[in-house]
Amino acid sequence: MRRIILLLIIFCASYTAKAQFGVGGGGSGIKGKISGTIIDSLTKKPVDYATISLFSSKGTVPKNGVLTDDKGKFSFDNLSTGNYKIVVSFLGYQSKTIDPITTTAGKPDFNLGNIILSPSARALKEVQVVGQQAIIENKIDKIVYNAEKDLTAAGGTATDLLSKVPLVSVDINGNVSVRGDQNVRVLINGKPSGATSASLSDVLKSIPASQIKNIEVITSPSAKYDAEGSAGIINIVTKQSNVSGFSGGINTAVGTRQNNGNANLAYNKNRFNLNANIGGNASWPQTSKTDFRQYFGEGANIDSVITTGESRLKRHALVGSVGAGYQFNGFNSINTTFKFNQIRFATDGFSNTMSNAPYSVNSNNNNQINGFDWNLDYTHKFKKEGHELSLSTQWSHNTGLTDYTNDYSAVYADVKNNIDGKNNEYTFQVDYTLPINKTFKLEAGGKSIFRRLNSVSDYYNFNGGNLVLNDSLTNQYNYDQNVFAGYGVLTTTLTKGWSVLTGLRLENTDITGEPISTTQSLTPFNQNYNTWIPSLTIQKKVNATNTLKLSYSKRITRPSLQFLNPFQNRSNPQNFQQGNPELSPEVSQTIELGLNSFIKTSILNLSVYYKRTSGLIEGISDTLTFNNRLITNTVFQNVGNNNSFGGSFFGTINPIKAITIIGSINAYTYKPDPTGRFIAQQSQNGTYIQYNGFLRATATLPKSFLLEAFAFGSGARRTIQGQQPAFSILGFGARRQFMQKKMSVGLNVLNPFSEYKNFRSSTTSPGFSQRSNFALPFRSYGITFSYSFGKLNFSGQQPKKGVNNDDLKQGDQGGMGGGAPAGGR
Repeated sequence: MRRIILLLIIFCASYTAKAQFGVGGGGSGIKGKISGTIIDSLTKKPVDYATISLFSSKGTVPKNGVLTDDKGKFSFDNLSTGNYKIVVSFLGYQSKTIDPITTTAGKPDFNLGNIILSPSARALKEVQVVGQQAIIENKIDKIVYNAEKDLTAAGGTATDLLSKVPLVSVDINGNVSVRGDQNVRVLINGKPSGATSASLSDVLKSIPASQIKNIEVITSPSAKYDAEGSAGIINIVTKQSNVSGFSGGINTAVGTRQNNGNANLAYNKNRFNLNANIGGNASWPQTSKTDFRQYFGEGANIDSVITTGESRLKRHALVGSVGAGYQFNGFNSINTTFKFNQIRFATDGFSNTMSNAPYSVNSNNNNQINGFDWNLDYTHKFKKEGHELSLSTQWSHNTGLTDYTNDYSAVYADVKNNIDGKNNEYTFQVDYTLPINKTFKLEAGGKSIFRRLNSVSDYYNFNGGNLVLNDSLTNQYNYDQNVFAGYGVLTTTLTKGWSVLTGLRLENTDITGEPISTTQSLTPFNQNYNTWIPSLTIQKKVNATNTLKLSYSKRITRPSLQFLNPFQNRSNPQNFQQGNPELSPEVSQTIELGLNSFIKTSILNLSVYYKRTSGLIEGISDTLTFNNRLITNTVFQNVGNNNSFGGSFFGTINPIKAITIIGSINAYTYKPDPTGRFIAQQSQNGTYIQYNGFLRATATLPKSFLLEAFAFGSGARRTIQGQQPAFSILGFGARRQFMQKKMSVGLNVLNPFSEYKNFRSSTTSPGFSQRSNFALPFRSYGITFSYSFGKLNFSGQQPKKGVNNDDLKQGDQGGMGGGAPAGGR
């Protein structure tokens, strides 16, 4: 009954639009055409090669010009609605002027029919307008990093670019955080990808940087956005041309660490657009080194376990998309996009463990992730400018296979584990926008998300060289999640530079989990809870260069499948991992005060914030006896609360015209307040300052040479039991442009002064401690090449709307069990 009432509220809020399709005067973004046929007044035959000039009505400067074809026909495509005139001319004839010619949103196409001819005029020359865009833009509601302007972007992946975005940091495993909080939702073109349910970090590593246009960071989303993600939203926007005509481009990069390529094609004419993109990358085999040490007991009675080893990783990925859209008129448009991904990576390793019962292990791990996302979106505009209704649907399908084998010299029996997971996600969304007047704007809508996940985990032992199914470990896991949401947002624009944004969202979450095992007694579980999400932003434009903003937002971090799955992940024999079906969502509340300033060519942003997180989710490690040995088992738990104070700064400066310097730093406190039994397990008792930041300098030199240097880093991330690795890197790039900037060749270098980066982490609790050092080869040199083609006329098409699933805690963003789809162990 609760869901039915909620959906009725959503429907009523949206239906107040009272749609009248195809009627009215809105839709200023619609494109149309003016066409006709030139006829000789005496012969009545078509006139080819006649010159047709296009003007604004009553205007004197031509806007465009075309020639008639062999049938006397002409067409001006991709025209905004308005009043025009045309002048027809040809040698030996008198000119013909038709004024006005009016196109409207309701009738964007105007066919003049047969036109009788007259004298001559001059053909027009093409006019090119070139604009310059900053690498980082600070907008009122978000920070935008323009990857297209980054010289060192070519040759990397989305993971590399995210490390350079203000307020964002990425650890060695590819886990993304904003202001140190990993509970961030990552979208691609405003939409989630089904593959991220299995492994967000692997998806980000599969996207070539050359395919990315910009990255947006929203730290205080309004109630219009899904409530998930306490740190906010990151939206990765890929290159989608809003141009008329046929165009395309290729980007390639070859380096000592990895290679990638990307190709795109776009066709836009009148109100139809079609685009396709395909990209991929492949890394050279990389050998990493591991040193892992565990100590059990206290005082003189300490048992040590020391594991050293090497692993060799190979990775390749293919991603692509096909999209099409059509605007029927100024009021109705439809868009569809099909995206696919294919990710493969394999690891071969050897390790040696020294303890009371020493052993060694040869391991082999193969992972596959395949999936697609299909969106279908419809938008209807009403008579009033900005008044619209949009309907969006999305189907995300993802499969993942993990196959690992551990061959032990002693202590443990050899094991093989196959994990086969499937994830289907269906989303239905309605959004309604009503500008009531110049002061008030109302937004309302609703959304339903249905997730259906299934995973089968088969364990095998070896008997005389044959595989034998291990019934005691084999399991199956079924997981259903339904989310129903409705929201309302009111924007109030007041006098003297004041504006207020208020909103309220209600989300209902219903979860059912069914663990199936022949030998393990695990019962199905259910969760159902409502969450109210208010939001408030007050903004004051102090003057033309300074803006103050005060915001309050409430967010939740809903545990996803890998956090709830009760089966143990035993791929690491010294440290098991396990989900917890009883987890509650994290709830965070943030108050932020920010100042945006523009001083000549410089941009400055300063903000301070306070965030309280209740129900803090962390992995808690305890000792466990397995096969007569002490090991650790890490289980996700709601450990307590955390109060954090922080501040961030970023800015750009141009000391001279040719040089731009950009810097950013973010620092915040971590002082958790654990509850219950977790108080005894807390080993980190102080107040810790955590930070991340970057510095970049670019230089534009004569003869189309461009140079860049950058450095970024983040401090160690704390938990109540220890810390995760710090990370930093240094890079340089140079590029030369040719053919009026249509082609470029460049050189990149990363981490030039050392081959390896070392990543150290530690965990300490009563009865045990463990430390690890992971050394990864990071130094690389690369050559980049890019080329674009096609005659482009930018059309300024309206942005597409669509599904935007900003929910589900991504956790370690690599899944559990070596990149397996969310599933059983």
